[in-house]
Amino acid sequence: MPKVLTEVQIAAYERDGYLAPVPVMSEAEARALRAHLETIEAGMGGPLRGDIRHKAHLLFPFLADLIRHPKILDAIEDVLGPDLLCWNTNFFIKEAETPSFVSWHQDSTYWGLSAPDVCTAWVALTPSNLDNGAMAVIPKTHTKDQIPHRDTFDRHNLLTRGQEVAVEVDESEAVPLVLHPGEMSLHHVRLVHGSPPNPSPDRRIGFAIRYIPTSVYQLEGTDSATLVRGADRYGNFELEPSPEHDMQEDMLALHRRLTERAAQILYRGTGVDNFNDPRAVRG
Repeated sequence: MPKVLTEVQIAAYERDGYLAPVPVMSEAEARALRAHLETIEAGMGGPLRGDIRHKAHLLFPFLADLIRHPKILDAIEDVLGPDLLCWNTNFFIKEAETPSFVSWHQDSTYWGLSAPDVCTAWVALTPSNLDNGAMAVIPKTHTKDQIPHRDTFDRHNLLTRGQEVAVEVDESEAVPLVLHPGEMSLHHVRLVHGSPPNPSPDRRIGFAIRYIPTSVYQLEGTDSATLVRGADRYGNFELEPSPEHDMQEDMLALHRRLTERAAQILYRGTGVDNFNDPRAVRG
């Protein structure tokens, strides 16, 4: 018996590789999360950069709470089952009137995970629409195997390696995922997706939460994840603690160690070894 999604919604996700919009919280609650984020950024002297955009749930309690939001986890359980890890989180922030974009890609390309049993909950903290560079998807492409990709390291590309599919994408089939603040989309790890720049006068802020069943494991080295629901009967990942307050010293050290290790997996073969390397894409 599904927890929050209908049988029709689950079938649509399995058929098309995505589902949107899915309500999570009120717009007022989403605006409060944005305000919290921007207060943190103001204290840091500017927008989040480099490794701080990755696994930020280890540094900020409001994000540790968000990855455990009951409505998000109920929807993820409906598609992945009851024992769940948050494998990673990433901010996708497009500043106002900037050329930042996300090329057409599959998430699974460099993640090194043992199975394509991965669902991303992309939570909108601002509107995400046709005016500010909403994510678009190519339905049913998740049914394909891994598509070859090429690295571009384009400095305006928000992906780690600026990776893009090495085949022609029929953009006439693209479906934009329009979200209000407080809504999320779900997408499969092999779904081809991307997004254009944000020419609008305001930022577009999305927080991507990558969920996996506890049975999945890392093929390319030691890795970490946060247990968010159920039980971990496999022990495939180093389990992550949660922060008690923003940027606490021990969690900063742990975050640095884990993101450096994760970067070695994501950037393997490129010569880049961390998210703050000047050669790395800034996403």
